[in-house]
Amino acid sequence: MAKSEVVINTTGMTFEDVLAVARHDAKVVIAPTTIEAVAHTRSRVDALAASAEPVYGISTGFGALANRHVSPEYRVQLQKSLIRSHAAGLGNLVEREVTRALMTLRLKTLCSGHTGVRPVVVETMAAILNADITPAVYEFGSLGCSGDLAPLAHCALVLMGEGEVVDQHGNITPAADALKAAGIAPVELKEKEGLALINGTDGMLGMLIMAISDLTMLCDSVDVTAAMSVEALLGTDKVFLPELHEPLRPHPGQALSAANMLNVLKGSPIVASHIDDTSVVQDAYSLRCAPQVTGAVRDTIAHATLVATRELAAAVDNPVVLADGRVSSNGNFHGAPVAYVLDFLAIAVADLGSICERRTDRMLDKARSHGLPPFLADDPGVDSGLMIAQYTQAALVSENKRLASPASVDSIPSSAMQEDHVSMGWSSARKLRQAIDNLTKIVGIELMTAARAIDLRAPLQPSPITGTAVTELRKTSPGPGPDRFLAPDMQAAVDVVANGTLAKLVR
Repeated sequence: MAKSEVVINTTGMTFEDVLAVARHDAKVVIAPTTIEAVAHTRSRVDALAASAEPVYGISTGFGALANRHVSPEYRVQLQKSLIRSHAAGLGNLVEREVTRALMTLRLKTLCSGHTGVRPVVVETMAAILNADITPAVYEFGSLGCSGDLAPLAHCALVLMGEGEVVDQHGNITPAADALKAAGIAPVELKEKEGLALINGTDGMLGMLIMAISDLTMLCDSVDVTAAMSVEALLGTDKVFLPELHEPLRPHPGQALSAANMLNVLKGSPIVASHIDDTSVVQDAYSLRCAPQVTGAVRDTIAHATLVATRELAAAVDNPVVLADGRVSSNGNFHGAPVAYVLDFLAIAVADLGSICERRTDRMLDKARSHGLPPFLADDPGVDSGLMIAQYTQAALVSENKRLASPASVDSIPSSAMQEDHVSMGWSSARKLRQAIDNLTKIVGIELMTAARAIDLRAPLQPSPITGTAVTELRKTSPGPGPDRFLAPDMQAAVDVVANGTLAKLVR
Protein backbone atom coordinates (compact mmCIF):
# COMPACT_ATOMS: atom_id res chain seq x y z
CA MET A 1 0.00 0.00 0.00
CA ALA A 2 1.30 3.44 -0.94
CA LYS A 3 2.20 5.95 1.73
CA SER A 4 -0.38 8.60 2.58
CA GLU A 5 2.30 11.08 3.68
CA VAL A 6 5.85 11.71 2.52
CA VAL A 7 8.33 13.66 4.64
CA ILE A 8 10.88 15.62 2.63
CA ASN A 9 14.22 16.42 4.20
CA THR A 10 17.73 17.27 3.08
CA THR A 11 18.64 13.60 2.61
CA GLY A 12 16.27 13.18 -0.32
CA MET A 13 13.52 10.72 -1.26
CA THR A 14 12.94 7.12 -2.31
CA PHE A 15 11.26 5.74 -5.44
CA GLU A 16 8.29 4.83 -3.25
CA ASP A 17 8.02 8.43 -2.04
CA VAL A 18 7.93 9.79 -5.58
CA LEU A 19 5.33 7.25 -6.70
CA ALA A 20 3.20 7.89 -3.62
CA VAL A 21 2.95 11.62 -4.36
CA ALA A 22 2.76 11.37 -8.15
CA ARG A 23 0.30 8.50 -8.46
CA HIS A 24 -1.45 8.16 -5.11
CA ASP A 25 -1.78 11.78 -3.96
CA ALA A 26 0.27 11.37 -0.79
CA LYS A 27 0.67 14.60 1.16
CA VAL A 28 4.13 16.11 1.38
CA VAL A 29 5.49 17.38 4.69
CA ILE A 30 8.73 19.36 4.90
CA ALA A 31 10.77 18.53 7.98
CA PRO A 32 11.51 21.54 10.26
CA THR A 33 15.25 20.87 10.04
CA THR A 34 14.96 21.11 6.27
CA ILE A 35 13.37 24.55 6.50
CA GLU A 36 16.30 25.60 8.69
CA ALA A 37 18.83 24.30 6.17
CA VAL A 38 17.04 26.09 3.32
CA ALA A 39 17.05 29.36 5.28
CA HIS A 40 20.75 28.97 6.10
CA THR A 41 21.68 28.51 2.45
CA ARG A 42 19.51 31.45 1.46
CA SER A 43 21.53 33.73 3.72
CA ARG A 44 24.58 33.06 1.54
CA VAL A 45 22.63 33.99 -1.60
CA ASP A 46 21.43 37.20 0.04
CA ALA A 47 25.03 38.11 0.86
CA LEU A 48 26.14 37.56 -2.73
CA ALA A 49 23.16 39.51 -4.04
CA ALA A 50 24.25 42.49 -1.94
CA SER A 51 27.82 42.40 -3.27
CA ALA A 52 29.13 44.22 -6.32
CA GLU A 53 30.53 41.01 -7.81
CA PRO A 54 28.37 39.55 -10.63
CA VAL A 55 27.23 36.00 -9.84
CA TYR A 56 25.46 33.89 -12.46
CA GLY A 57 21.82 33.30 -11.64
CA ILE A 58 21.82 35.90 -8.90
CA SER A 59 22.85 39.17 -10.50
CA THR A 60 23.29 38.28 -14.19
CA GLY A 61 21.21 37.28 -17.17
CA PHE A 62 20.87 33.66 -18.24
CA GLY A 63 22.24 31.36 -20.91
CA ALA A 64 23.82 33.31 -23.71
CA LEU A 65 22.89 36.52 -21.81
CA ALA A 66 24.96 35.58 -18.75
CA ASN A 67 27.42 38.45 -19.34
CA ARG A 68 24.76 41.05 -18.59
CA HIS A 69 25.02 42.36 -15.00
CA VAL A 70 21.56 43.18 -13.63
CA SER A 71 21.27 45.89 -10.98
CA PRO A 72 19.26 45.21 -7.78
CA GLU A 73 16.16 47.17 -8.78
CA TYR A 74 15.59 44.88 -11.79
CA ARG A 75 16.25 41.51 -10.16
CA VAL A 76 12.69 40.67 -9.16
CA GLN A 77 11.66 41.46 -12.71
CA LEU A 78 14.56 39.32 -13.94
CA GLN A 79 13.17 36.28 -12.13
CA LYS A 80 9.63 36.91 -13.36
CA SER A 81 10.85 37.40 -16.91
CA LEU A 82 12.85 34.18 -16.75
CA ILE A 83 9.84 32.09 -15.78
CA ARG A 84 7.43 33.81 -18.17
CA SER A 85 9.75 33.50 -21.14
CA HIS A 86 10.68 29.89 -20.39
CA ALA A 87 7.07 28.74 -19.97
CA ALA A 88 7.02 28.10 -23.71
CA GLY A 89 5.66 24.58 -24.07
CA LEU A 90 3.35 23.39 -26.82
CA GLY A 91 1.52 20.22 -27.78
CA ASN A 92 -0.66 17.94 -25.72
CA LEU A 93 -0.86 18.26 -21.95
CA VAL A 94 1.34 15.75 -20.16
CA GLU A 95 -0.30 13.34 -17.76
CA ARG A 96 -1.18 14.48 -14.26
CA GLU A 97 1.19 11.97 -12.68
CA VAL A 98 4.08 13.32 -14.76
CA THR A 99 3.42 16.87 -13.59
CA ARG A 100 3.16 15.76 -9.97
CA ALA A 101 6.39 13.77 -10.24
CA LEU A 102 8.07 16.78 -11.85
CA MET A 103 7.04 19.08 -9.01
CA THR A 104 7.84 16.54 -6.30
CA LEU A 105 11.37 15.99 -7.54
CA ARG A 106 11.99 19.71 -7.95
CA LEU A 107 10.74 20.25 -4.41
CA LYS A 108 13.13 17.53 -3.23
CA THR A 109 16.07 19.40 -4.77
CA LEU A 110 14.93 22.77 -3.43
CA CYS A 111 14.90 21.17 0.02
CA SER A 112 18.46 19.88 -0.35
CA GLY A 113 20.01 23.08 0.95
CA HIS A 114 22.02 23.60 -2.24
CA THR A 115 19.73 25.81 -4.35
CA GLY A 116 19.49 29.02 -2.32
CA VAL A 117 15.73 29.56 -2.40
CA ARG A 118 13.79 30.99 0.54
CA PRO A 119 11.67 28.72 2.77
CA VAL A 120 8.49 30.33 1.41
CA VAL A 121 9.25 28.86 -2.03
CA VAL A 122 9.40 25.26 -0.82
CA GLU A 123 6.44 25.73 1.50
CA THR A 124 4.31 27.13 -1.32
CA MET A 125 5.25 24.36 -3.75
CA ALA A 126 4.34 21.78 -1.11
CA ALA A 127 1.02 23.53 -0.54
CA ILE A 128 0.23 23.44 -4.27
CA LEU A 129 0.91 19.70 -4.40
CA ASN A 130 -1.19 19.06 -1.29
CA ALA A 131 -4.06 21.14 -2.67
CA ASP A 132 -4.10 18.90 -5.78
CA ILE A 133 -3.38 21.83 -8.08
CA THR A 134 -1.90 20.55 -11.35
CA PRO A 135 -0.03 23.07 -13.52
CA ALA A 136 -0.70 22.81 -17.26
CA VAL A 137 2.52 21.31 -18.64
CA TYR A 138 2.89 20.60 -22.33
CA GLU A 139 4.66 17.83 -24.19
CA PHE A 140 7.19 19.85 -26.17
CA GLY A 141 9.64 22.37 -24.76
CA SER A 142 12.44 20.46 -23.05
CA LEU A 143 15.73 19.52 -24.69
CA GLY A 144 16.84 17.64 -21.58
CA CYS A 145 19.66 20.06 -20.87
CA SER A 146 19.75 23.05 -18.55
CA GLY A 147 17.10 20.82 -17.08
CA ASP A 148 13.53 20.32 -18.25
CA LEU A 149 13.22 24.06 -18.65
CA ALA A 150 9.83 24.66 -20.25
CA PRO A 151 7.92 22.00 -18.25
CA LEU A 152 9.36 23.26 -14.97
CA ALA A 153 8.74 26.89 -15.95
CA HIS A 154 5.03 26.14 -16.42
CA CYS A 155 5.02 24.81 -12.83
CA ALA A 156 6.98 27.81 -11.54
CA LEU A 157 4.54 30.17 -13.26
CA VAL A 158 1.73 28.73 -11.15
CA LEU A 159 3.84 29.32 -8.05
CA MET A 160 3.82 33.00 -9.05
CA GLY A 161 0.03 32.96 -9.40
CA GLU A 162 0.24 33.13 -13.17
CA GLY A 163 -0.26 30.68 -16.01
CA GLU A 164 -2.76 27.84 -16.12
CA VAL A 165 -3.74 24.69 -14.24
CA VAL A 166 -5.75 21.60 -15.14
CA ASP A 167 -8.78 20.81 -12.99
CA GLN A 168 -10.14 17.35 -12.13
CA HIS A 169 -12.25 17.35 -15.29
CA GLY A 170 -9.32 18.12 -17.59
CA ASN A 171 -10.34 21.73 -18.11
CA ILE A 172 -7.71 24.47 -18.20
CA THR A 173 -8.34 27.32 -15.74
CA PRO A 174 -6.33 30.33 -14.52
CA ALA A 175 -3.75 29.49 -11.86
CA ALA A 176 -4.62 32.61 -9.90
CA ASP A 177 -8.18 31.33 -9.35
CA ALA A 178 -6.98 27.90 -8.23
CA LEU A 179 -4.50 29.36 -5.72
CA LYS A 180 -7.11 31.75 -4.35
CA ALA A 181 -9.64 28.94 -3.89
CA ALA A 182 -7.03 26.91 -2.00
CA GLY A 183 -5.96 29.85 0.16
CA ILE A 184 -2.40 29.85 -1.20
CA ALA A 185 -0.59 33.17 -1.63
CA PRO A 186 1.52 33.50 -4.81
CA VAL A 187 5.27 33.92 -4.39
CA GLU A 188 7.20 36.92 -5.65
CA LEU A 189 10.47 35.36 -6.73
CA LYS A 190 13.77 36.90 -5.65
CA GLU A 191 17.41 36.44 -6.67
CA LYS A 192 18.34 32.94 -7.83
CA GLU A 193 14.87 31.48 -7.24
CA GLY A 194 13.59 31.50 -10.81
CA LEU A 195 16.62 29.59 -12.03
CA ALA A 196 16.45 27.16 -9.10
CA LEU A 197 12.86 26.31 -9.98
CA ILE A 198 13.60 25.22 -13.56
CA ASN A 199 17.19 23.96 -13.78
CA GLY A 200 16.72 20.23 -13.14
CA THR A 201 16.24 16.83 -14.76
CA ASP A 202 13.07 16.27 -12.76
CA GLY A 203 10.67 15.50 -15.61
CA MET A 204 12.78 12.83 -17.25
CA LEU A 205 13.72 11.36 -13.86
CA GLY A 206 10.10 11.22 -12.73
CA MET A 207 9.10 9.42 -15.91
CA LEU A 208 12.04 7.03 -15.50
CA ILE A 209 11.01 6.13 -11.94
CA MET A 210 7.45 5.44 -13.07
CA ALA A 211 8.70 3.43 -16.05
CA ILE A 212 10.83 1.26 -13.77
CA SER A 213 7.79 0.53 -11.61
CA ASP A 214 5.56 -0.24 -14.60
CA LEU A 215 8.10 -2.42 -16.39
CA THR A 216 8.88 -4.45 -13.29
CA MET A 217 5.18 -5.25 -13.03
CA LEU A 218 4.99 -6.08 -16.74
CA CYS A 219 7.94 -8.47 -16.54
CA ASP A 220 6.15 -10.37 -13.79
CA SER A 221 2.99 -10.37 -15.94
CA VAL A 222 4.87 -11.67 -18.97
CA ASP A 223 6.28 -14.55 -16.92
CA VAL A 224 2.63 -15.59 -16.39
CA THR A 225 1.44 -15.10 -19.98
CA ALA A 226 4.53 -16.85 -21.37
CA ALA A 227 3.86 -19.81 -19.06
CA MET A 228 0.23 -19.83 -20.20
CA SER A 229 1.44 -19.94 -23.80
CA VAL A 230 3.71 -22.88 -22.95
CA GLU A 231 0.67 -24.74 -21.65
CA ALA A 232 -1.50 -23.73 -24.59
CA LEU A 233 1.13 -24.96 -27.08
CA LEU A 234 1.83 -28.21 -25.20
CA GLY A 235 5.34 -27.09 -24.38
CA THR A 236 7.66 -28.30 -21.65
CA ASP A 237 8.64 -26.74 -18.36
CA LYS A 238 11.91 -28.66 -18.16
CA VAL A 239 13.85 -25.81 -19.78
CA PHE A 240 13.04 -23.60 -16.79
CA LEU A 241 14.77 -25.81 -14.23
CA PRO A 242 17.18 -23.78 -12.05
CA GLU A 243 20.25 -25.89 -12.95
CA LEU A 244 19.95 -24.62 -16.54
CA HIS A 245 20.11 -20.95 -15.58
CA GLU A 246 22.12 -19.40 -12.74
CA PRO A 247 24.91 -22.04 -12.68
CA LEU A 248 25.37 -21.96 -16.46
CA ARG A 249 24.53 -18.37 -17.35
CA PRO A 250 24.44 -16.18 -14.23
CA HIS A 251 22.21 -13.33 -15.37
CA PRO A 252 19.99 -12.64 -12.36
CA GLY A 253 16.97 -11.52 -14.39
CA GLN A 254 17.02 -14.72 -16.42
CA ALA A 255 17.16 -16.88 -13.30
CA LEU A 256 14.23 -14.99 -11.76
CA SER A 257 12.02 -15.28 -14.83
CA ALA A 258 12.83 -18.99 -15.25
CA ALA A 259 11.96 -19.59 -11.59
CA ASN A 260 8.72 -17.66 -12.00
CA MET A 261 7.69 -19.64 -15.07
CA LEU A 262 8.55 -22.96 -13.43
CA ASN A 263 6.48 -21.97 -10.41
CA VAL A 264 3.56 -20.80 -12.53
CA LEU A 265 3.50 -24.12 -14.40
CA LYS A 266 3.85 -26.25 -11.26
CA GLY A 267 1.17 -28.91 -11.03
CA SER A 268 -0.11 -28.40 -14.57
CA PRO A 269 -2.07 -31.39 -15.89
CA ILE A 270 -1.68 -29.97 -19.40
CA VAL A 271 2.13 -30.06 -19.14
CA ALA A 272 2.01 -33.53 -17.55
CA SER A 273 -0.20 -34.85 -20.35
CA HIS A 274 2.64 -35.01 -22.87
CA ILE A 275 5.65 -35.37 -20.61
CA ASP A 276 6.69 -38.63 -22.31
CA ASP A 277 6.00 -37.43 -25.86
CA THR A 278 9.23 -37.61 -27.88
CA SER A 279 7.78 -36.32 -31.14
CA VAL A 280 8.73 -32.72 -30.29
CA VAL A 281 12.41 -32.51 -29.37
CA GLN A 282 12.53 -28.79 -28.54
CA ASP A 283 10.04 -25.97 -28.20
CA ALA A 284 10.29 -22.90 -30.40
CA TYR A 285 12.51 -20.07 -29.25
CA SER A 286 9.60 -17.85 -28.24
CA LEU A 287 8.72 -20.47 -25.59
CA ARG A 288 12.10 -21.95 -24.71
CA CYS A 289 13.94 -18.61 -24.56
CA ALA A 290 11.24 -16.64 -22.74
CA PRO A 291 13.31 -16.31 -19.52
CA GLN A 292 16.35 -15.18 -21.47
CA VAL A 293 14.42 -12.32 -23.08
CA THR A 294 12.27 -11.25 -20.14
CA GLY A 295 15.28 -11.71 -17.88
CA ALA A 296 17.37 -9.41 -20.06
CA VAL A 297 14.65 -6.79 -19.71
CA ARG A 298 14.83 -7.25 -15.93
CA ASP A 299 18.59 -6.71 -15.97
CA THR A 300 18.14 -3.60 -18.09
CA ILE A 301 15.66 -2.34 -15.50
CA ALA A 302 18.24 -3.04 -12.80
CA HIS A 303 20.78 -0.85 -14.60
CA ALA A 304 18.18 1.89 -15.07
CA THR A 305 17.35 1.66 -11.37
CA LEU A 306 20.99 2.22 -10.46
CA VAL A 307 21.12 5.37 -12.63
CA ALA A 308 17.77 6.63 -11.31
CA THR A 309 18.86 6.04 -7.71
CA ARG A 310 21.99 8.12 -8.26
CA GLU A 311 20.01 10.87 -9.95
CA LEU A 312 17.45 10.85 -7.15
CA ALA A 313 20.28 11.45 -4.68
CA ALA A 314 21.52 14.42 -6.71
CA ALA A 315 20.88 18.13 -6.16
CA VAL A 316 20.72 19.30 -9.77
CA ASP A 317 20.88 23.08 -10.12
CA ASN A 318 23.08 25.71 -11.70
CA PRO A 319 24.62 27.58 -10.04
CA VAL A 320 24.72 25.48 -6.88
CA VAL A 321 25.45 26.51 -3.32
CA LEU A 322 28.22 24.28 -1.92
CA ALA A 323 28.61 23.18 1.69
CA ASP A 324 31.35 25.77 2.26
CA GLY A 325 29.07 28.55 1.03
CA ARG A 326 30.62 28.96 -2.41
CA VAL A 327 28.22 29.44 -5.33
CA SER A 328 29.52 27.67 -8.41
CA SER A 329 28.40 27.09 -11.98
CA ASN A 330 28.35 23.49 -13.16
CA GLY A 331 26.93 21.16 -15.81
CA ASN A 332 24.97 18.73 -13.66
CA PHE A 333 21.73 19.66 -15.39
CA HIS A 334 22.78 17.72 -18.49
CA GLY A 335 20.38 14.81 -18.86
CA ALA A 336 22.68 12.32 -20.61
CA PRO A 337 22.82 9.72 -17.80
CA VAL A 338 19.03 9.56 -17.59
CA ALA A 339 18.45 9.86 -21.34
CA TYR A 340 20.64 6.88 -22.16
CA VAL A 341 18.79 4.46 -19.88
CA LEU A 342 15.40 5.76 -21.02
CA ASP A 343 16.39 4.87 -24.57
CA PHE A 344 17.88 1.55 -23.44
CA LEU A 345 14.58 0.63 -21.80
CA ALA A 346 12.67 1.47 -24.97
CA ILE A 347 14.81 -1.07 -26.86
CA ALA A 348 14.09 -3.73 -24.23
CA VAL A 349 10.36 -2.93 -24.29
CA ALA A 350 10.24 -3.35 -28.06
CA ASP A 351 11.90 -6.77 -27.93
CA LEU A 352 9.76 -8.04 -25.06
CA GLY A 353 6.62 -7.13 -27.00
CA SER A 354 8.02 -8.84 -30.08
CA ILE A 355 8.46 -12.22 -28.39
CA CYS A 356 4.95 -11.96 -26.86
CA GLU A 357 3.51 -11.45 -30.33
CA ARG A 358 5.41 -14.47 -31.69
CA ARG A 359 3.80 -16.69 -29.07
CA THR A 360 0.37 -15.28 -29.91
CA ASP A 361 0.84 -15.92 -33.61
CA ARG A 362 1.95 -19.51 -32.93
CA MET A 363 -1.22 -20.23 -30.96
CA LEU A 364 -3.35 -19.02 -33.88
CA ASP A 365 -1.57 -21.02 -36.60
CA LYS A 366 -3.02 -24.52 -36.98
CA ALA A 367 0.29 -25.72 -38.48
CA ARG A 368 2.17 -24.89 -35.28
CA SER A 369 -0.40 -24.98 -32.48
CA HIS A 370 -0.48 -28.75 -31.87
CA GLY A 371 -4.13 -29.37 -32.52
CA LEU A 372 -5.79 -26.07 -31.70
CA PRO A 373 -8.40 -24.81 -34.20
CA PRO A 374 -7.27 -22.15 -36.72
CA PHE A 375 -7.24 -18.73 -35.05
CA LEU A 376 -8.91 -20.39 -32.05
CA ALA A 377 -12.19 -19.92 -33.93
CA ASP A 378 -15.42 -21.62 -32.91
CA ASP A 379 -16.28 -22.60 -36.51
CA PRO A 380 -13.22 -21.80 -38.63
CA GLY A 381 -14.21 -20.25 -41.92
CA VAL A 382 -17.50 -19.00 -40.57
CA ASP A 383 -15.73 -17.50 -37.56
CA SER A 384 -12.38 -15.66 -37.69
CA GLY A 385 -11.64 -16.11 -34.00
CA LEU A 386 -8.68 -14.04 -32.80
CA MET A 387 -7.18 -13.45 -36.24
CA ILE A 388 -7.40 -9.67 -36.11
CA ALA A 389 -6.38 -9.46 -32.47
CA GLN A 390 -2.95 -10.57 -33.68
CA TYR A 391 -3.04 -7.83 -36.33
CA THR A 392 -3.58 -5.26 -33.59
CA GLN A 393 -0.80 -6.79 -31.54
CA ALA A 394 1.53 -6.73 -34.55
CA ALA A 395 0.73 -3.05 -35.14
CA LEU A 396 1.63 -2.26 -31.53
CA VAL A 397 4.87 -4.24 -31.84
CA SER A 398 5.76 -2.36 -35.01
CA GLU A 399 5.05 0.96 -33.31
CA ASN A 400 7.34 0.02 -30.44
CA LYS A 401 10.13 -0.80 -32.85
CA ARG A 402 9.88 2.76 -34.17
CA LEU A 403 9.81 4.12 -30.62
CA ALA A 404 13.00 2.16 -29.87
CA SER A 405 14.98 4.56 -32.05
CA PRO A 406 17.01 6.53 -29.48
CA ALA A 407 16.34 10.21 -28.94
CA SER A 408 19.57 10.74 -27.00
CA VAL A 409 21.74 10.39 -30.12
CA ASP A 410 20.35 13.70 -31.36
CA SER A 411 21.42 17.16 -30.27
CA ILE A 412 20.20 20.51 -31.58
CA PRO A 413 22.25 23.47 -30.32
CA SER A 414 20.30 26.22 -28.54
CA SER A 415 20.69 29.58 -26.80
CA ALA A 416 22.96 31.13 -29.45
CA MET A 417 25.35 28.15 -29.24
CA GLN A 418 25.95 28.61 -25.49
CA GLU A 419 24.00 25.42 -24.94
CA ASP A 420 25.56 23.61 -27.87
CA HIS A 421 24.98 19.99 -26.81
CA VAL A 422 21.73 18.72 -25.29
CA SER A 423 20.47 15.29 -24.19
CA MET A 424 16.90 15.10 -25.55
CA GLY A 425 16.15 13.06 -22.42
CA TRP A 426 12.63 14.43 -22.07
CA SER A 427 11.86 13.10 -25.56
CA SER A 428 13.36 9.73 -24.57
CA ALA A 429 11.03 9.64 -21.59
CA ARG A 430 7.93 10.60 -23.54
CA LYS A 431 8.37 7.88 -26.14
CA LEU A 432 9.17 5.30 -23.45
CA ARG A 433 5.84 6.04 -21.78
CA GLN A 434 4.07 5.36 -25.06
CA ALA A 435 6.06 2.17 -25.59
CA ILE A 436 5.14 0.88 -22.13
CA ASP A 437 1.47 1.62 -22.77
CA ASN A 438 1.74 -0.32 -26.03
CA LEU A 439 3.50 -3.22 -24.28
CA THR A 440 0.68 -3.44 -21.74
CA LYS A 441 -1.76 -3.94 -24.62
CA ILE A 442 0.54 -6.48 -26.29
CA VAL A 443 0.73 -8.54 -23.10
CA GLY A 444 -3.04 -8.28 -22.70
CA ILE A 445 -3.56 -9.79 -26.15
CA GLU A 446 -1.22 -12.68 -25.31
CA LEU A 447 -3.21 -13.22 -22.11
CA MET A 448 -6.51 -13.27 -24.00
CA THR A 449 -5.14 -15.68 -26.63
CA ALA A 450 -3.46 -18.06 -24.19
CA ALA A 451 -6.55 -18.14 -21.95
CA ARG A 452 -8.76 -19.11 -24.88
CA ALA A 453 -6.28 -21.75 -26.01
CA ILE A 454 -6.11 -23.21 -22.51
CA ASP A 455 -9.92 -23.35 -22.38
CA LEU A 456 -9.87 -25.23 -25.68
CA ARG A 457 -7.53 -27.85 -24.20
CA ALA A 458 -10.35 -29.05 -21.90
CA PRO A 459 -10.84 -31.52 -20.34
CA LEU A 460 -7.13 -31.05 -19.60
CA GLN A 461 -6.72 -28.51 -16.83
CA PRO A 462 -4.10 -25.77 -16.40
CA SER A 463 -1.88 -25.28 -13.38
CA PRO A 464 -3.36 -23.66 -10.27
CA ILE A 465 -1.71 -20.33 -11.08
CA THR A 466 -2.52 -20.19 -14.79
CA GLY A 467 -6.00 -21.41 -13.94
CA THR A 468 -6.35 -18.45 -11.58
CA ALA A 469 -5.23 -16.12 -14.39
CA VAL A 470 -7.93 -17.54 -16.68
CA THR A 471 -10.53 -17.23 -13.92
CA GLU A 472 -9.61 -13.59 -13.32
CA LEU A 473 -9.98 -12.82 -17.01
CA ARG A 474 -13.31 -14.64 -17.22
CA LYS A 475 -14.77 -12.24 -14.66
CA THR A 476 -14.89 -9.59 -17.38
CA SER A 477 -14.43 -11.53 -20.64
CA PRO A 478 -16.33 -14.66 -21.73
CA GLY A 479 -14.58 -17.80 -22.91
CA PRO A 480 -14.47 -19.37 -26.38
CA GLY A 481 -17.53 -19.22 -28.61
CA PRO A 482 -18.83 -17.81 -31.89
CA ASP A 483 -17.39 -14.49 -33.05
CA ARG A 484 -18.51 -11.44 -31.08
CA PHE A 485 -17.50 -7.80 -30.76
CA LEU A 486 -13.83 -8.43 -29.90
CA ALA A 487 -12.54 -5.04 -28.78
CA PRO A 488 -14.17 -5.22 -25.31
CA ASP A 489 -12.61 -8.64 -24.71
CA MET A 490 -9.21 -7.25 -25.66
CA GLN A 491 -9.63 -4.28 -23.33
CA ALA A 492 -10.72 -6.55 -20.49
CA ALA A 493 -7.49 -8.53 -20.89
CA VAL A 494 -5.42 -5.36 -21.02
CA ASP A 495 -7.08 -4.19 -17.80
CA VAL A 496 -6.15 -7.44 -16.02
CA VAL A 497 -2.52 -6.77 -16.97
CA ALA A 498 -2.57 -3.05 -16.21
CA ASN A 499 -4.08 -3.40 -12.74
CA GLY A 500 -1.32 -5.78 -11.65
CA THR A 501 -3.54 -8.88 -11.25
CA LEU A 502 -1.15 -11.12 -13.20
CA ALA A 503 1.95 -9.76 -11.52
CA LYS A 504 0.53 -10.57 -8.09
CA LEU A 505 0.33 -14.24 -9.08
CA VAL A 506 4.13 -14.53 -9.07
CA ARG A 507 4.95 -12.18 -6.20
